[in-house]
Amino acid sequence: MLDRAVIDALFPADLPEPEHWEQRYPARELPEGAKVTRFGPSPTGFVHIGGVYVATIDQDVARRSGGRYLVRVEDTDRSREVEGAIDQFERGFAYFGLAADEDIHRGGDYGPYQQSEREQIYLTYVRHLLRLGRAYLDFATKDELAAITARQQATKLPTGYYGSWAIWRDADPADVQAKLDADAPYVVRFRAPDDTGARARFTDAIRGPLEAEANRNDVVILKSSDQSPRLPTYHFAHAVDDHLMRVNLVIRGDEWISSVPVHQQLFEALAFDPITYAHIAPLMKQEGGSKRKLSKRKDPEASVDFYIESGYPTKAVLYYLRGLANGRLAELPLDQALAEPINLDECGVAGPLVDLVKLDDISADHIATLSGAEILAEVRTWAERFDPALLAVLDAEPDLALRALAVERDGAENPRKDLKKWSEFRAVYGFFFPQLHAAVAGPDDERIAALGVDREVVQAVARDFVGNYQQLDDGQEWFQQIREVAAKHGFAKNAKEFKKNPEGFPGSIREASQIIRIAITGSTRSPDLHSITQALGREETLGRFSGLVGE
Repeated sequence: MLDRAVIDALFPADLPEPEHWEQRYPARELPEGAKVTRFGPSPTGFVHIGGVYVATIDQDVARRSGGRYLVRVEDTDRSREVEGAIDQFERGFAYFGLAADEDIHRGGDYGPYQQSEREQIYLTYVRHLLRLGRAYLDFATKDELAAITARQQATKLPTGYYGSWAIWRDADPADVQAKLDADAPYVVRFRAPDDTGARARFTDAIRGPLEAEANRNDVVILKSSDQSPRLPTYHFAHAVDDHLMRVNLVIRGDEWISSVPVHQQLFEALAFDPITYAHIAPLMKQEGGSKRKLSKRKDPEASVDFYIESGYPTKAVLYYLRGLANGRLAELPLDQALAEPINLDECGVAGPLVDLVKLDDISADHIATLSGAEILAEVRTWAERFDPALLAVLDAEPDLALRALAVERDGAENPRKDLKKWSEFRAVYGFFFPQLHAAVAGPDDERIAALGVDREVVQAVARDFVGNYQQLDDGQEWFQQIREVAAKHGFAKNAKEFKKNPEGFPGSIREASQIIRIAITGSTRSPDLHSITQALGREETLGRFSGLVGE
């Protein structure tokens, strides 16, 4: 074991003792049973929708128990940091209303909330473990580590840096000093307990009692001495930060279950109270006949930005995610489900499937409950960032937008559910706006030609409809104008009659109606035509036939 003076010389002379940090970050004054949870985004890539899923549970459990939910940026891996990742995280979590009680912006009594700013705290506890002999300096080179792994593999032994394979674990202090004198770079490793045959046991808040082989590896806790700043590895930073921030419930993905044994050892060595863990099953995707984890690399819907750019309503996504966490919530109406608690003991151990078809249905149902003014406000907010041209149209024609949104919505027992996300507004409602409407150019327009009606008949139908058009309030009376022009030009009264004698008619009433519908809306599918003309007005309605009538 190194002399204390040698150890202390490795650290800043003014480095505080552990007691300093314990006093600075005292136990929180919270009600009994209150949970302090944390979410730790890493700026090494975009935020996964699974992060929103876990953070939703973090926030809900903490606040309903009278506790605190904090966000801590875990940026100790500086070499892999992606520019703009923190900004993307903040955009995503603001969109979903997942504001923390404490974070890098709101601050708090237990900050800093960015690990790269907590170097002095970590160094205090690394020095503490070195003084206790629970950690040591390791000068092994990459080549030496590779040779150790190769020999272990050749003899079919577990790979790792442990026991007799840990060449600096019990090194002579004189050899260590010689390396220090030569300015050889080193890492600091945790001295794992010798009882490698033991089993680590703990009770997971979701999975119940679990056990695994105790950690045998002397894991790195402080990175190489030739790096600046000197930052710890995730394992060590997690132990120190969760203790000092007084986190008492860590909710995280189940890929971290295997790390619990080393975390237990670190907490014990540092004399910290153990923490309760709740390991969440990962979000999954159906692929053929099997399921796999939702992948950042393969699946666009894994990114939080996918949902923001698509314009899924916040409430719809949160409702869907809460239903994945607790199945009972998926059976409740949206507002009730958002108000109900998420219970950890109801979280499953099998990964739930992310089904965008289901999310689309939920979103369409939710949007159908909103007023036209609410929808317009949401679409405007979305368009400000993603479709400036649409925003300009909406700002120029707000009354028309509200009239369009009222079609088959206002006063309807079963409102239309054709809008699933804000990005679809242009496709679903764009035809209402002259600036966005794709007018029919003539009878040879492919949309008209697809009906199979002779071009001269198409023109005649259009001319007569326009020539005798009346802007009527009653829907049945209005549609009678289409029946009359269809009868005048020999269209069958119904599809059955046309099918019996296709050579005797230019088409059925359906084809005649579609000529009118395409001219007005640009599509064969649209809301009620009469309601559309009421929203557009007589002048705009008739103006849309110019391409057919003009030839």
